[in-house]
Amino acid sequence: SFTKQVLDEPCRPGFARGLMTQLFPGRYHPELLPFISKNLSEMQSEEATGLRYDPPFGFRGQRDSLEAILGLMPETGLPVVGAEKGGVPPKVCRRCVVVGSGGNLRGTGLGPLLDNFDVVIRLNNAPIIKFENDVGSKTTVRITYPEGAPKSMEEYKPDSIFAAVMYKGVDFQWLESIIKKEHVSLWTKLWFWQSVADGVPLGPSQFRILNLEIIGETSMDLLGYPKPRKRIWGWDKNIPTLGVSAVVFATHLCDEVSLAGFGYDLSRPDAPLHYYENVRMDAMKAQPMHNVDGEKLFLAGLINAGVISDLTGGVQCTFCQKRDGSG
Repeated sequence: SFTKQVLDEPCRPGFARGLMTQLFPGRYHPELLPFISKNLSEMQSEEATGLRYDPPFGFRGQRDSLEAILGLMPETGLPVVGAEKGGVPPKVCRRCVVVGSGGNLRGTGLGPLLDNFDVVIRLNNAPIIKFENDVGSKTTVRITYPEGAPKSMEEYKPDSIFAAVMYKGVDFQWLESIIKKEHVSLWTKLWFWQSVADGVPLGPSQFRILNLEIIGETSMDLLGYPKPRKRIWGWDKNIPTLGVSAVVFATHLCDEVSLAGFGYDLSRPDAPLHYYENVRMDAMKAQPMHNVDGEKLFLAGLINAGVISDLTGGVQCTFCQKRDGSG
């Protein structure tokens, strides 16, 4: 299979970052850290890039909250432990797969192969339980915002990293409560657009804060969305989907990047939208929030340039037979 081919090739150190830097000179910033580190000295000045924008593009106005949370976190990098513990082996070259929620994962049987990647990145509450055969059972990093965090305790792997994405000020209060194992206050809960998890069964050393500059880089520098403008009520933001941001994040974290379960085929309205439910593809047309066409073109460009591999062929299939000319 194509996935096995990808895994069988020798891993190329620094490959994704190097090619992104060539493709997007001055727009892709290879030096960005995937997670916020304890050393906030680079954010001392108000002009620091990380403080230029409000969440989710930066940490402006949230420095104190950020410092308080980082004080609760013993670690801020990727955990490097023996592979037998399910952690990330201390390898010179790290291969990652970002697993999306696409219905095109259903019935693939890719699970055991996906588990062979050094780092498996999952998004929000995309489930593993009952779907292991198609999506695998390993989770190295789960990237999520509070409203997206799994409510089922079974979905949290005891050795995985919970990478929080901060979209608004109240997200910091939620994360602080969750790490301290305190009850999330009713007042805090009022500010979320849907119910949030009351607890996450992981220790403080397993929490990280995703570097929001990567979301800013994805939005403004790579997708070319306009900078956020102040409006009477809040900000006018073009926020990329978590999926495309996670792919850019993976290029900062890993040497080689693959994706699976990405892409929506709107020409098949009766196909399942997600691998874990039977909502049909035509439901996607009713979602105005995200510019999925622009994102799909961006990801297809990365696949065509060889920066990333699309294991399920939902964005750009490089291994399909050109039966119908659409390839």
